[in-house]
Amino acid sequence: MTNLKLDKIDLKILETLQQDGRITNQDLAGKVCLSPSSCLQRVRRLESQQVIQSYHARIDLAAVARHIMCIATVSLKNHTHEEFKAFETLVESIPEVVECYTVSGESDFIIRIICADMNRYLEINNHLVSSSAYQVNINSYVVMKENKAFKRVELKTLKGANSPAPD
Repeated sequence: MTNLKLDKIDLKILETLQQDGRITNQDLAGKVCLSPSSCLQRVRRLESQQVIQSYHARIDLAAVARHIMCIATVSLKNHTHEEFKAFETLVESIPEVVECYTVSGESDFIIRIICADMNRYLEINNHLVSSSAYQVNINSYVVMKENKAFKRVELKTLKGANSPAPD
């Protein structure tokens, strides 16, 4: 991000939209003490600047279908730019890999996989391991219970969010 100037109203808009992405512009404007037209203008600016990247519905997967969730740490044998890119491309092509992070420490990546069953997870795991582009080591963890799911970020807890740029 380059020199975004967010004021307290922008931050309040972001906090409110994190809590309720379906709030009407009229209600949002009331919560942040703006006219509806000014509020909509700010939201559109935040969207165009990619501060607001998308809107989502959080669904109860257990109500929709049987599934398993696994977290895996992945280490590449060689740490070349090409191997990292090849692995990133591979995980991007697997729809069950719902998150992938490059991390520091003993592992190179942490991935979250949600799939139909353990057989499908083993297929994905074998596909990751048997890729000819690189050698990987994978440690898998089956999620038994989701104790705290991501819902939103308390912006005021982040450095810089408490002291917005001046208007």
